[in-house]
Amino acid sequence: MSSRALRRLKGEQRAQAALHHDDEDQWEEEEDDEEQKKNIYELIGGFDVAEGPSDEETTERPDEGAPLEKHNVKSEKSSKRKKKKKKKKKAPVENGKEAVAAADDIDALLETLDKTKGLSHASADGCAAEHRPVLYVEHRNLNPETELKRYFGARAVLGDQRPKQRQRQFHRCTWMTVPKDTWPRFSRPERALYCFECAFHPVFSLTSGTSRLDYRRPENRAFYLALFKHVMFLEKRGCPRTALEYCKLILSLDPDDDPLCMLLFFDFLCLRCREYNTLIRLYEEWEVHRNLSQLPNFAFSVALSYYQLSQQEDVPPEEQQQLKHKSDVLLQDALIMFPGALMPLLDLCTVQPDAAVSSHAFFGPKSQIGQPPALSQLLCLYVGRCHTLWKEPGLMLWLEENVRTVLTRVDTHDPYVEDCQNKRKQRYQSAPRNIHRHVLMAEIKEATATLPLEVTTQPGMAFDPLPPLDSIVSYSRPERQNAGAESESTLSLFFRSLLPNFNLQRPEDGQEVARAGRELNQEVNRLMVAMRDMLANIQFQEPQWEDNPDRDEEEWD
Repeated sequence: MSSRALRRLKGEQRAQAALHHDDEDQWEEEEDDEEQKKNIYELIGGFDVAEGPSDEETTERPDEGAPLEKHNVKSEKSSKRKKKKKKKKKAPVENGKEAVAAADDIDALLETLDKTKGLSHASADGCAAEHRPVLYVEHRNLNPETELKRYFGARAVLGDQRPKQRQRQFHRCTWMTVPKDTWPRFSRPERALYCFECAFHPVFSLTSGTSRLDYRRPENRAFYLALFKHVMFLEKRGCPRTALEYCKLILSLDPDDDPLCMLLFFDFLCLRCREYNTLIRLYEEWEVHRNLSQLPNFAFSVALSYYQLSQQEDVPPEEQQQLKHKSDVLLQDALIMFPGALMPLLDLCTVQPDAAVSSHAFFGPKSQIGQPPALSQLLCLYVGRCHTLWKEPGLMLWLEENVRTVLTRVDTHDPYVEDCQNKRKQRYQSAPRNIHRHVLMAEIKEATATLPLEVTTQPGMAFDPLPPLDSIVSYSRPERQNAGAESESTLSLFFRSLLPNFNLQRPEDGQEVARAGRELNQEVNRLMVAMRDMLANIQFQEPQWEDNPDRDEEEWD
């Protein structure tokens, strides 16, 4: 670097130092002025004489000594300011250390508080989830956008909706659906649910699980069907957690009869959204009085839930072994109870079975031909809906291992195999009406092909598929009295066609009605006579053509 550049750099540094020094002096002078303004009572005590000359001395001294005195005063003030600087520099260091120590203590306290709060909240949530009913519905899980935000983020889900929300019109606050300014074409179930929720009774609760709606009443069926269509739409949209919450809602409206047979859908949604504990809890609580193990979907899905739990990394090794053993036992029991599900499942998963398995009589074509029609319908429904869950390579290895174990048990004449065979013969003779209704609404071709002729040939409406045979009619039409219907005039029959409740001859007010009828007949007769006279006086006159030699004869042809 040249000497000129060095001198320029030193000059700039000196200028910056001088400016910095002047700024500090100005800042200190402002502080002194502020202290003097704040401490106004310090003037009472009197100042030291050595700090500055008095008024008399300044008047008596000549003007030549004035600069020296001013210089002395400035030097004394500067020395005092330096002392104050040192004290102020020491004080911030000590205060800084104390502040850092205090901040560390506060941070440590906050961390401990957060940890304790987190533990308390986690324990409280866990305890609350355990004490809640299994069909408890959470409001936050009824909104599909909540699940989509968890997968893709709020920015990807909302997009450009945030600026437009200020210009939206006022809508009623609802839980099941959020009304939109421009409803898309495929959101008809959402519109229907919004209308239904606006008509809810104030006491009706979605989340308590205690509100009931009887499906036998035609007024309640539209709400059931709208919820079912919405569940299917959410599952296809990729929101299985939200669909599970709506499935709980439908099942909680009538858990005893289950008119739409949502138990055939519940396990699939639990596996899709990885709510394995929810499925296991429902199975354990309802197995005693509902025999859920006799449904093929629960027999296979519960075993699959235990297996998925055993593959989680946060589970201890001992617990993993227990869960794995439990899943093996349940899967083997399901294969022995429902052997006709294996080959269709492997077929849809595009897996070629082993020759020892396909040629064995237990899993061969004989097992599918000899099973009852109702059982075939349940198996086709499960395989057609849940076969995508079995396409993982690890699951196929686990299935193959247990299939070989089952063949060994069959060859050794395990008594459980014969017991299951007797159960299959005695049960599953005919499927109830709610299962047929579920198959029709699910629109799974493998299951629809197994419906009996009395269901497929029966005329039905899409808004009320397979209505219950014991429907409760809330509004009955009163019977009309047909006495004297043969003697009624044409006019009375005409009015009866317009007003079904019109009866010209009632016993309670027969005279008045008869008089009114006679008067009406007279007025009508007068009207008819007037119309005849008018029609009789109408005459048609032919148009007069002028003699025009240039007129074309075929002009009007």
